[in-house]
Amino acid sequence: MIYTITLNPSVDYIVQLDNLKTGLVNTVDAETKMAGGKGVNVSRVLNRLGHQSIALGFVGGFTGQFIEKSLIDEGLTTKFIHVEGDTRINIKLKNGEETEINGLSPTISEENVDKLFEQLSQTVPGDVVVLAGSVPKSINHSIYSRILNSLPQGVQAIVDTKGKALEETVKAKPFLVKPNHHELGDLFGVKVTTVEDAVTYGKKVQALGAENVIVSMAGDGAVILTKEGIFLGNVPVGHVKNSVGAGDSVVAGFLSTYIETGNLKEAFQLGIAAGSASAFSTGFCTEEEVQSLRKQIAVKPYDDGGGQEE
Repeated sequence: MIYTITLNPSVDYIVQLDNLKTGLVNTVDAETKMAGGKGVNVSRVLNRLGHQSIALGFVGGFTGQFIEKSLIDEGLTTKFIHVEGDTRINIKLKNGEETEINGLSPTISEENVDKLFEQLSQTVPGDVVVLAGSVPKSINHSIYSRILNSLPQGVQAIVDTKGKALEETVKAKPFLVKPNHHELGDLFGVKVTTVEDAVTYGKKVQALGAENVIVSMAGDGAVILTKEGIFLGNVPVGHVKNSVGAGDSVVAGFLSTYIETGNLKEAFQLGIAAGSASAFSTGFCTEEEVQSLRKQIAVKPYDDGGGQEE
C-alpha cells in the first residue's frame, strides 16, 4: 500500500481576476476551492493514474471537514487525525502573475503526533510512504527523519520537502528525495541555475544519505541521480497554465510507474510527463494527458564532462 503524509494540509482558495486594485474592493472573475497540501496532491494524482493510496496527516475544523469530504468524493481513502483548530486556508491569487498567501496552521499536539506514529507502525515491507510538504511550526522539523527511522525495514520512503526538514530527512536514508532547483540551492546556501549545478549538489544529497534524487529544473527539465547513473529528461512542449501541484504530480507519476516496473528511468520519464500535464492544465493531469506527453520526453545519460551521452 502507498501512504501519503500531509502534516500541513490546506484548503486552497484559487482566485482569478484581471485587474487587482489594492486598497479597494475587488470582485473575482473566477474562483476554485480545493483540498490542498503536497501529500494530498500526490494521493489525488495517484488516483487519476489508477493507484490507490491512503492519505494520512492532520486536519481540523470546518476546513478539515471540507478536505476529507473532497477526497472521499474523489474516491480516495483517508485516515486523517483530527486536531483542535481549523486547517489553514491558502489563497492563490492570479492576476497576470501568481501571488500566494498561506494561512496559519493549527497546533499539533504530541498526542496527535503519537497517533500518526501508531498508524505508521502498521506498515509492512513493500509499502511506500510519501512524506510531502512543510512542517507546521508546532512540530519539530526533525519529524520526517523520526518517521523514516521508525518505519519497519522494507518500507520505502519518498520525501518532498525543503529547508531544515529536508536537511534532517536525507540523513535518514530515504529511497528518494525530490527538491526543485531552488530548494536544492537553499539546502547548501547556493544558487542552482544549471543542470551541472543540479548534478553537483544532487551528488551531495546522495552523499548525505538519499538513495535517489530527482531535481526539477522548471523549463530546463529534470535530472535524476541513482546508483545506476545520472539521467536527464526534457520538458515536453506545452503552455503552462497552473503551477499548483506540478511537483507533486512528478512524485505521483514516478511512483505509479516504479511500483509497476521497478525501473527508475521509466518512472522518471512518467514523472516528468505527469508534472508537465498538470502544469499544462487548469487542474491535475489525467492519465490520457500523461501518456500523450510521455512520448515527447527523452531520458538520456548525463556525462560528468558536462554533456550527454547518446
